[in-house]
Amino acid sequence: MELRTLRYFVAVAEELHFGRAAARLHMSQPPLSRAIKQLETEIGATLFDRSSAGVTLTPVGAVLLDEARSLLDQADRVRVRVAAAAGAATLTVGILGDSTDPGVTRLAGAYRRRHPHVEVRIRETDLTDPTCGLHAGLVDVALTRAPFDETALTVHELRADPVGALLRADDPLARRDGLRLADLADRRWFVFPEGTDSLWQSYWSGGEPRKGPVVRAVVECQQAVLWNGTVGVTLLDHRPAAGLTVVPLLDMEPSRVVAAWNEGDTNPLIRSFVQIASTAYRH
Repeated sequence: MELRTLRYFVAVAEELHFGRAAARLHMSQPPLSRAIKQLETEIGATLFDRSSAGVTLTPVGAVLLDEARSLLDQADRVRVRVAAAAGAATLTVGILGDSTDPGVTRLAGAYRRRHPHVEVRIRETDLTDPTCGLHAGLVDVALTRAPFDETALTVHELRADPVGALLRADDPLARRDGLRLADLADRRWFVFPEGTDSLWQSYWSGGEPRKGPVVRAVVECQQAVLWNGTVGVTLLDHRPAAGLTVVPLLDMEPSRVVAAWNEGDTNPLIRSFVQIASTAYRH
Protein backbone atom coordinates (compact mmCIF):
# COMPACT_ATOMS: atom_id res chain seq x y z
CA MET A 1 0.00 0.00 0.00
CA GLU A 2 1.45 3.33 -1.05
CA LEU A 3 1.17 6.34 1.24
CA ARG A 4 -0.47 8.30 -1.58
CA THR A 5 -3.19 5.68 -1.91
CA LEU A 6 -3.73 5.71 1.84
CA ARG A 7 -4.17 9.50 1.69
CA TYR A 8 -6.80 8.99 -1.00
CA PHE A 9 -8.56 6.43 1.18
CA VAL A 10 -8.55 8.68 4.27
CA ALA A 11 -10.01 11.56 2.25
CA VAL A 12 -12.90 9.41 1.02
CA ALA A 13 -13.42 7.92 4.49
CA GLU A 14 -13.62 11.36 6.10
CA GLU A 15 -15.80 12.92 3.42
CA LEU A 16 -17.91 9.80 2.72
CA HIS A 17 -18.35 11.21 -0.75
CA PHE A 18 -16.08 10.55 -3.73
CA GLY A 19 -16.77 13.91 -5.37
CA ARG A 20 -15.95 15.94 -2.26
CA ALA A 21 -12.87 13.80 -1.59
CA ALA A 22 -11.64 14.36 -5.14
CA ALA A 23 -12.10 18.13 -4.78
CA ARG A 24 -10.23 18.05 -1.47
CA LEU A 25 -7.38 16.15 -3.11
CA HIS A 26 -7.39 18.47 -6.15
CA MET A 27 -7.93 15.60 -8.58
CA SER A 28 -10.75 14.28 -10.75
CA GLN A 29 -13.09 11.59 -9.45
CA PRO A 30 -12.39 8.69 -11.90
CA PRO A 31 -8.71 8.16 -10.92
CA LEU A 32 -9.69 8.41 -7.26
CA SER A 33 -12.34 5.71 -7.69
CA ARG A 34 -9.83 3.52 -9.54
CA ALA A 35 -7.26 3.94 -6.78
CA ILE A 36 -9.78 2.90 -4.11
CA LYS A 37 -10.85 -0.12 -6.20
CA GLN A 38 -7.20 -1.13 -6.57
CA LEU A 39 -6.69 -0.76 -2.82
CA GLU A 40 -9.70 -3.00 -2.16
CA THR A 41 -8.25 -5.57 -4.55
CA GLU A 42 -4.88 -5.48 -2.77
CA ILE A 43 -6.50 -5.90 0.65
CA GLY A 44 -9.00 -8.46 -0.56
CA ALA A 45 -11.97 -6.80 1.09
CA THR A 46 -14.51 -4.06 0.46
CA LEU A 47 -13.72 -0.80 2.23
CA PHE A 48 -16.86 1.15 1.38
CA ASP A 49 -20.50 0.26 0.97
CA ARG A 50 -21.82 2.24 -1.98
CA SER A 51 -25.57 2.70 -2.40
CA SER A 52 -28.11 5.26 -3.56
CA ALA A 53 -28.17 6.50 0.03
CA GLY A 54 -24.47 7.36 -0.07
CA VAL A 55 -21.10 5.95 0.95
CA THR A 56 -20.38 4.28 4.29
CA LEU A 57 -17.33 2.53 5.73
CA THR A 58 -17.38 -1.22 6.10
CA PRO A 59 -15.96 -2.76 9.32
CA VAL A 60 -12.75 -3.48 7.39
CA GLY A 61 -12.67 0.12 6.20
CA ALA A 62 -13.06 1.41 9.77
CA VAL A 63 -10.03 -0.63 10.88
CA LEU A 64 -7.97 0.57 7.92
CA LEU A 65 -8.94 4.19 8.65
CA ASP A 66 -7.41 4.02 12.14
CA GLU A 67 -4.28 2.33 10.86
CA ALA A 68 -3.93 4.63 7.83
CA ARG A 69 -4.16 7.74 9.98
CA SER A 70 -1.43 6.40 12.26
CA LEU A 71 0.80 5.48 9.32
CA LEU A 72 0.37 8.85 7.61
CA ASP A 73 0.95 10.67 10.87
CA GLN A 74 4.17 8.72 11.41
CA ALA A 75 5.26 9.36 7.83
CA ASP A 76 4.81 13.10 8.32
CA ARG A 77 6.83 12.99 11.54
CA VAL A 78 9.61 11.15 9.72
CA ARG A 79 9.66 13.78 6.97
CA VAL A 80 9.77 16.60 9.53
CA ARG A 81 12.62 14.95 11.49
CA VAL A 82 14.58 14.45 8.29
CA ALA A 83 13.95 18.08 7.34
CA ALA A 84 15.16 19.14 10.79
CA ALA A 85 18.31 17.04 10.41
CA ALA A 86 18.93 18.71 7.07
CA GLY A 87 18.63 22.12 8.69
CA ALA A 88 15.31 22.91 7.00
CA ALA A 89 13.06 22.96 10.08
CA THR A 90 11.76 26.49 9.56
CA LEU A 91 8.26 27.38 8.39
CA THR A 92 7.21 30.92 7.43
CA VAL A 93 3.49 31.49 7.92
CA GLY A 94 1.63 34.47 6.50
CA ILE A 95 -1.33 35.69 8.54
CA LEU A 96 -3.86 38.20 7.27
CA GLY A 97 -4.56 41.28 9.34
CA ASP A 98 -6.00 40.68 12.81
CA SER A 99 -4.49 37.45 14.18
CA THR A 100 -6.72 37.17 17.27
CA ASP A 101 -8.77 34.31 15.75
CA PRO A 102 -8.99 31.54 18.38
CA GLY A 103 -8.30 29.06 15.59
CA VAL A 104 -4.82 30.56 15.27
CA THR A 105 -4.22 30.13 19.00
CA ARG A 106 -5.30 26.46 18.92
CA LEU A 107 -3.24 25.84 15.79
CA ALA A 108 -0.10 27.41 17.31
CA GLY A 109 -0.37 25.21 20.41
CA ALA A 110 -1.10 22.02 18.48
CA TYR A 111 1.67 22.62 15.94
CA ARG A 112 4.23 23.29 18.66
CA ARG A 113 3.24 20.10 20.50
CA ARG A 114 3.59 18.08 17.30
CA HIS A 115 6.78 19.77 16.06
CA PRO A 116 8.61 21.32 19.03
CA HIS A 117 11.86 21.69 17.07
CA VAL A 118 10.36 23.61 14.14
CA GLU A 119 10.92 27.36 14.13
CA VAL A 120 7.73 29.08 12.94
CA ARG A 121 8.17 32.58 11.57
CA ILE A 122 5.08 34.77 11.30
CA ARG A 123 4.61 37.45 8.65
CA GLU A 124 1.44 39.47 9.24
CA THR A 125 0.15 41.39 6.23
CA ASP A 126 -2.48 44.06 5.74
CA LEU A 127 -5.73 43.76 3.79
CA THR A 128 -4.14 44.68 0.45
CA ASP A 129 -2.48 41.25 0.02
CA PRO A 130 -4.86 38.34 0.72
CA THR A 131 -2.14 35.81 -0.22
CA CYS A 132 0.06 37.17 2.60
CA GLY A 133 3.13 37.14 0.38
CA LEU A 134 2.64 33.74 -1.27
CA HIS A 135 2.73 35.06 -4.83
CA ALA A 136 5.86 37.03 -3.95
CA GLY A 137 7.53 33.97 -2.41
CA LEU A 138 7.76 35.58 1.04
CA VAL A 139 5.95 32.82 2.98
CA ASP A 140 5.58 29.03 2.83
CA VAL A 141 1.90 28.89 3.77
CA ALA A 142 -0.79 31.48 4.43
CA LEU A 143 -3.72 31.61 6.86
CA THR A 144 -6.06 33.95 5.07
CA ARG A 145 -9.52 34.43 3.59
CA ALA A 146 -10.85 33.69 0.12
CA PRO A 147 -11.64 34.66 -2.59
CA PHE A 148 -8.43 35.80 -4.30
CA ASP A 149 -6.37 34.91 -7.35
CA GLU A 150 -5.48 31.23 -6.81
CA THR A 151 -3.17 30.94 -9.83
CA ALA A 152 -0.35 28.47 -9.01
CA LEU A 153 -1.68 28.06 -5.46
CA THR A 154 -3.36 25.22 -3.58
CA VAL A 155 -6.19 26.38 -1.29
CA HIS A 156 -7.82 24.36 1.50
CA GLU A 157 -10.92 25.70 3.26
CA LEU A 158 -10.79 25.60 7.07
CA ARG A 159 -14.01 27.36 8.08
CA ALA A 160 -16.72 29.73 6.82
CA ASP A 161 -17.75 32.78 8.85
CA PRO A 162 -20.95 34.83 8.42
CA VAL A 163 -20.48 38.53 7.71
CA GLY A 164 -22.32 41.73 8.47
CA ALA A 165 -22.39 45.44 7.73
CA LEU A 166 -20.13 47.59 9.90
CA LEU A 167 -22.00 50.77 10.86
CA ARG A 168 -21.88 53.61 13.33
CA ALA A 169 -24.03 52.74 16.35
CA ASP A 170 -26.17 55.85 15.66
CA ASP A 171 -26.71 54.95 11.99
CA PRO A 172 -30.46 54.57 11.19
CA LEU A 173 -29.72 51.10 9.76
CA ALA A 174 -28.03 49.96 12.98
CA ARG A 175 -31.43 49.24 14.55
CA ARG A 176 -32.29 46.61 11.91
CA ASP A 177 -32.09 42.89 12.68
CA GLY A 178 -30.66 42.20 9.24
CA LEU A 179 -29.72 44.01 6.05
CA ARG A 180 -29.36 43.27 2.35
CA LEU A 181 -26.75 44.73 0.05
CA ALA A 182 -29.46 46.77 -1.67
CA ASP A 183 -30.03 48.62 1.62
CA LEU A 184 -26.45 49.93 1.37
CA ALA A 185 -26.44 50.72 -2.35
CA ASP A 186 -26.43 54.51 -1.97
CA ARG A 187 -23.83 54.63 0.80
CA ARG A 188 -20.10 55.35 0.71
CA TRP A 189 -18.00 52.28 1.55
CA PHE A 190 -14.43 51.89 2.69
CA VAL A 191 -12.41 50.48 -0.23
CA PHE A 192 -8.98 48.95 -0.77
CA PRO A 193 -6.18 50.66 -2.75
CA GLU A 194 -6.07 50.45 -6.53
CA GLY A 195 -4.23 47.30 -7.62
CA THR A 196 -5.61 45.13 -4.79
CA ASP A 197 -6.64 41.63 -5.95
CA SER A 198 -9.89 42.12 -7.90
CA LEU A 199 -11.66 39.01 -6.56
CA TRP A 200 -10.84 40.04 -3.01
CA GLN A 201 -11.93 43.62 -3.58
CA SER A 202 -15.18 42.52 -5.21
CA TYR A 203 -16.15 40.27 -2.29
CA TRP A 204 -15.60 42.89 0.41
CA SER A 205 -17.39 45.49 -1.73
CA GLY A 206 -20.48 43.33 -2.07
CA GLY A 207 -19.87 42.64 -5.74
CA GLU A 208 -20.22 46.28 -6.83
CA PRO A 209 -17.74 49.11 -7.48
CA ARG A 210 -17.77 51.45 -4.48
CA LYS A 211 -16.45 54.87 -3.58
CA GLY A 212 -15.15 56.00 -0.21
CA PRO A 213 -12.04 56.25 1.97
CA VAL A 214 -9.14 53.92 1.13
CA VAL A 215 -8.13 51.49 3.91
CA ARG A 216 -5.35 48.94 4.36
CA ALA A 217 -5.92 47.49 7.83
CA VAL A 218 -8.79 46.37 10.08
CA VAL A 219 -8.38 49.33 12.41
CA GLU A 220 -8.51 51.72 9.42
CA CYS A 221 -11.82 50.12 8.34
CA GLN A 222 -13.29 50.79 11.75
CA GLN A 223 -11.99 54.35 11.88
CA ALA A 224 -13.34 55.09 8.40
CA VAL A 225 -16.82 54.16 9.60
CA LEU A 226 -16.45 55.97 12.92
CA TRP A 227 -15.16 59.24 11.48
CA ASN A 228 -16.88 59.34 8.06
CA GLY A 229 -20.10 57.37 8.56
CA THR A 230 -19.15 55.04 5.72
CA VAL A 231 -20.13 51.37 5.69
CA GLY A 232 -18.38 48.14 4.86
CA VAL A 233 -18.38 44.40 5.36
CA THR A 234 -16.83 42.74 8.40
CA LEU A 235 -17.04 39.42 10.22
CA LEU A 236 -20.27 39.05 12.17
CA ASP A 237 -18.51 37.83 15.33
CA HIS A 238 -15.84 40.56 15.35
CA ARG A 239 -16.19 42.83 18.35
CA PRO A 240 -16.38 46.35 16.86
CA ALA A 241 -14.73 49.40 18.39
CA ALA A 242 -16.75 51.66 20.69
CA GLY A 243 -19.38 53.58 18.77
CA LEU A 244 -19.74 50.90 16.07
CA THR A 245 -22.03 47.93 15.53
CA VAL A 246 -22.39 45.00 13.12
CA VAL A 247 -25.71 44.04 11.49
CA PRO A 248 -26.03 40.66 9.71
CA LEU A 249 -25.95 40.81 5.90
CA LEU A 250 -28.57 38.33 4.74
CA ASP A 251 -27.49 38.02 1.10
CA MET A 252 -23.71 37.82 1.47
CA GLU A 253 -21.85 34.53 1.19
CA PRO A 254 -19.80 33.67 4.29
CA SER A 255 -16.14 34.61 4.41
CA ARG A 256 -14.02 31.48 3.93
CA VAL A 257 -10.96 30.98 6.14
CA VAL A 258 -8.37 29.05 4.13
CA ALA A 259 -4.84 27.75 4.22
CA ALA A 260 -2.97 28.37 0.96
CA TRP A 261 0.44 27.36 -0.32
CA ASN A 262 2.32 27.21 -3.59
CA GLU A 263 1.10 24.47 -5.91
CA GLY A 264 3.47 21.52 -6.02
CA ASP A 265 5.33 22.47 -2.82
CA THR A 266 6.02 19.12 -1.10
CA ASN A 267 7.46 20.56 2.11
CA PRO A 268 6.29 18.12 4.84
CA LEU A 269 6.05 20.99 7.31
CA ILE A 270 3.31 22.53 5.16
CA ARG A 271 1.38 19.25 4.86
CA SER A 272 1.46 18.78 8.62
CA PHE A 273 0.53 22.44 9.19
CA VAL A 274 -2.58 22.16 7.02
CA GLN A 275 -3.66 18.89 8.65
CA ILE A 276 -3.36 20.36 12.14
CA ALA A 277 -5.10 23.57 11.00
CA SER A 278 -8.05 21.56 9.68
CA THR A 279 -8.65 20.23 13.20
CA ALA A 280 -7.89 23.48 15.04
CA TYR A 281 -10.37 25.51 12.99
CA ARG A 282 -13.22 23.01 13.36
CA HIS A 283 -13.57 23.58 17.12
